[in-house]
Amino acid sequence: MIKKEKLNAIAPLVLRLIVGIGFMVHGYVKISRGTVGFEKLLIQIGVPFAHVNGLLVPYIELLGGLAVLTGLYLRMIAIPLIITMLVAMFSIQFHYGFSSVNTIGLTSAGPKFGPPGYEINLLYIACLISLIFTGPGIFSIDEERVKRNKRRSNTNVELN
Repeated sequence: MIKKEKLNAIAPLVLRLIVGIGFMVHGYVKISRGTVGFEKLLIQIGVPFAHVNGLLVPYIELLGGLAVLTGLYLRMIAIPLIITMLVAMFSIQFHYGFSSVNTIGLTSAGPKFGPPGYEINLLYIACLISLIFTGPGIFSIDEERVKRNKRRSNTNVELN
């Protein structure tokens, strides 16, 4: 039987893997297609400072996703990622409703889907908040840094 403490340490790892990869994929797509296209979308929907946001957001998603995946400064990096999700939710997805799957018709090729609602934004936000509360869990850079600092402080105490 696996101890509860071990399971509690594994749960954040599972969240980190999917959330980190998800943000990295979204950021990479925006960068690989050119941030100018993303900037045009932001201008079209009226997001303030579209040029700055068009440049920053893809890199926040890509590098922030990498930080979440590796558990590096997780609690700190979660804040800008939550902000990007809130801005996307209120400026783009909110008026499409809650569901991330909006079936708008059926063709001979199969279902036709409309724009996604804000459901996925809320899921990402919930996962990030959970990680803020629980910490990064096992196999994270933050955990290794804490362990290293504890070893150093124990060594310093023994020397005195």
